[in-house]
Amino acid sequence: MQRRTFIVSLSAVALSGTLWQNAALASTVVAGESPYGPLGEPDANGVALPAGFSSRVVARSGHSVGGTLWHPAPDGGACFADGTGWIYVSNSEVPLVGGASAIKFRADGSIDRAYRILSGTNLNCAGGRTPWNTWLSCEEIFRGKVYETDPYGARGAQQRPAMGKFKHEAAACDPDHRVVYLTEDEDDGCFYRFVPNVWGELSSGRLEVFCTDNLWRAVPDPAPGVFQKQTRHQVSAARHFDGGEGCHYADGVCYFTAKGDRSVWAYDATRQTVTAIYDSTGTLTGIDNITGTQGGDLYVAEDGGNMEINIITPGRVVAPVMRLDGQSESEITGPAFSPDGTRLYFSSQRGTSGERAGTGGITYEVSGPFRR
Repeated sequence: MQRRTFIVSLSAVALSGTLWQNAALASTVVAGESPYGPLGEPDANGVALPAGFSSRVVARSGHSVGGTLWHPAPDGGACFADGTGWIYVSNSEVPLVGGASAIKFRADGSIDRAYRILSGTNLNCAGGRTPWNTWLSCEEIFRGKVYETDPYGARGAQQRPAMGKFKHEAAACDPDHRVVYLTEDEDDGCFYRFVPNVWGELSSGRLEVFCTDNLWRAVPDPAPGVFQKQTRHQVSAARHFDGGEGCHYADGVCYFTAKGDRSVWAYDATRQTVTAIYDSTGTLTGIDNITGTQGGDLYVAEDGGNMEINIITPGRVVAPVMRLDGQSESEITGPAFSPDGTRLYFSSQRGTSGERAGTGGITYEVSGPFRR
């Protein structure tokens, strides 16, 4: 496929110290703007990459990795430093057993071992890492819960019901304002923040919802019963987003995606405003999981579409950085960079089989000269 690079329409939103200035939407190709160049032909793993990048498969659902059977339907993920190595955690979006697993890597990138960090939960979709090195695994079910887990496997997982019971998707911690942002995967879902009583302790606090007047209001009952009014309907002024997905915080801005809106949104925590920084007019479709780098680049994975991860740069360029071949019935999940920024992990949730809860999931690692 020919390289396609598009400029996106933006409002003044701060990103990693760079001001994203107003720009008119341009739908024409901008030659030479992609930071990595065009994608090549798919490699032996079916991954199309720019020159200088390489891929490997690190795990397959239903197969042993590091002494542990890798879970089906891998979804949200994150990396954690671990001495000279690192750990990649991944959720399992299947009912009843769900949970999450972790792969421990040595300094040279070889796999030391793998292990479960959460079991017996439902449809664990996305989540988010915390500044105190835990993984928040979120259930994407009616009255779903958030579980705080230990990626190092030393402590048992803990439910965090104060963070609300709803169809959770992703979480992003904001250490500057000491809150945790939360997305909701409903066609009239909301954008929430959890304000803990003590930063670093998520067992108690206040759940708030973002409203149409750019104010946050407390959700009266964060954990409603089955026949009680759900969190997204408890505050009449709440602003709704169609299908909240990934969530990423950096330098005063929380970026979150909504698949139904087909947009990447940016919440400016200083101005308390939400602006669409990408409105699907470009190469990025099926907007889903999102992550970012210290240098300000965003990486957004596609649910379906042509199975790409696209970069959104501070210079207003949107372009594919990888594409999976022959997996159109799947979705890309769990993008996360290793602590040194040289390796990108992600999964194809259903692989080439297209099975929703089968054994087709594939977890990849891409190495190369990523911008940091």
